[in-house]
Amino acid sequence: MPKNLSVVITQIRLTHYRIAFFETLRNELASRGVQLILVHGQPAPDELEKNDTGHTDWAVSVRNKYWRIKNANIVWQPFPFKFRNADLIVITQENRILSNYLHLLKRILFGTKLAFWGHGANLQSKNPNGLKERFKRWTTRQVDWWFAYTQMSAGLVQASGFPVDSISVLNNSVDTSEMQSQRKSITLQEIEHLKKSLGFEIGPVGVFVGSLYADKRLDFLFAAAEAIRQQVPDFNLLIVGDGNQRNKVQAWCADRPWACWVGSSLGREKAAYLSVANVMLNPGLVGLGILDSFVFERPMLTTACSIHSPEISYLQNGLNGVMTTDNLDEYVAACADLLNSPERLEVLRVGCRASANEFTVENMARRFADGVMSCLSEPSCKGSKF
Repeated sequence: MPKNLSVVITQIRLTHYRIAFFETLRNELASRGVQLILVHGQPAPDELEKNDTGHTDWAVSVRNKYWRIKNANIVWQPFPFKFRNADLIVITQENRILSNYLHLLKRILFGTKLAFWGHGANLQSKNPNGLKERFKRWTTRQVDWWFAYTQMSAGLVQASGFPVDSISVLNNSVDTSEMQSQRKSITLQEIEHLKKSLGFEIGPVGVFVGSLYADKRLDFLFAAAEAIRQQVPDFNLLIVGDGNQRNKVQAWCADRPWACWVGSSLGREKAAYLSVANVMLNPGLVGLGILDSFVFERPMLTTACSIHSPEISYLQNGLNGVMTTDNLDEYVAACADLLNSPERLEVLRVGCRASANEFTVENMARRFADGVMSCLSEPSCKGSKF
């Protein structure tokens, strides 16, 4: 394979938790003679509330154009002309990204190698058999390669008719090495001091970490916390995160001295908050936050709701976390039972530790680089092969 090859990855917006992955992937590809070019835009106005924007000096920033249509942000992302001859372009599979269709057209007309990076479906869709999802399944087959977030994503891609030997399963991750370092730096004295400052001097602590929006099912979390406290009288709830439902969270916590909202938190501060907890509670959408559970050995308790991100496939019920049916009573019982059983809690913590070693950003970058090299080794092909 000739040297001086290049791959362009486009991102509608660059998040802080992706920086470590792109830095690691850049080095991994460079060691194989491939240059990584990262092109990104900026968040839509309503995404700014998440406070999760990242930056790296070597990435190329472009100015997105957004249009709000009903409840969706339609976006056009410019593609720098100087990268038009890249050996591979990797784009995110989202129907709302209008510029994707230009890339798909260029593949048909000129044989430009193109790959999707994504889930293979909108897992939060309320109509999975509707026109939007059927169209998405058609576009799934119109690329040369697929970078699937997890094995669950790969199954969805394959079910759309895409060949399994052209799918790379990444096992989506973040910089767990840095998280491990932060965790180890938290002392017992710090934990005790933080518990006291939160008003949690006695009793077990459940922590919710994530953005505060509808899919997180905060009303379910509130109801569960109150019911858990009836069975575990000294139970405390810590909520870490921010979003458009912050006022609801703040008002609910204000009337309950055993509950505390601390807003958004990153780095070592977030590590300290996770360290005061015994378990993680997230009855709604679970995504990359499951890695917090693994690294900090705070087992995740969630429900079998239908809106999880693909990372939910990392949870092995009874081994490294707990998934109940989507029923409040069952969820509460599982939480209370676990908090009252140090032996079962320790079994799950051991499972979390093993999973933390498996789902790392280094492994994800290696898998992505392997896929890039495999795709580049195949001949170009105009139009759809599938």
